[in-house]
Amino acid sequence: MSLTNDTSITLLLPQRAPFVMVDHLLHDDDALTRTSFLVKDDGLFVEEGRLEAAALVENIAQTAAAGAGYKAKQHQRPVKVGFIGAIKNLVVNYLPHVGQIIITETRLVHTVFNVSIVEGRVICDDEVIASCEMKIFLQP
Repeated sequence: MSLTNDTSITLLLPQRAPFVMVDHLLHDDDALTRTSFLVKDDGLFVEEGRLEAAALVENIAQTAAAGAGYKAKQHQRPVKVGFIGAIKNLVVNYLPHVGQIIITETRLVHTVFNVSIVEGRVICDDEVIASCEMKIFLQP
């Protein structure tokens, strides 16, 4: 079950097409956010039928952003713009093919002022295909 549909996901993200790397917000709570994304053949980051590694990193960041945007909307606050400040321990095991759906999860490790540390992982066909720790800065 999705918390969003294709049109409402853009209400939670500052990104706009063709840079939107999530389709649906599937789950969000205080610790975990989960999204889905269908790899499309006309995607900006698709090369030779596969989603590039940079897109997996952006997908993790946008998953965290979707969760933050959802929380903001729940409290009638504006969606803030975030920036990736650092990426640590990035592992990419597999690049998904066009037509595959990836499920991405971010877990909040901690937040200090406007900086959040999240652990992200991308899953395809029940296998973790990418993971990292990310430092995200939110504009005040």
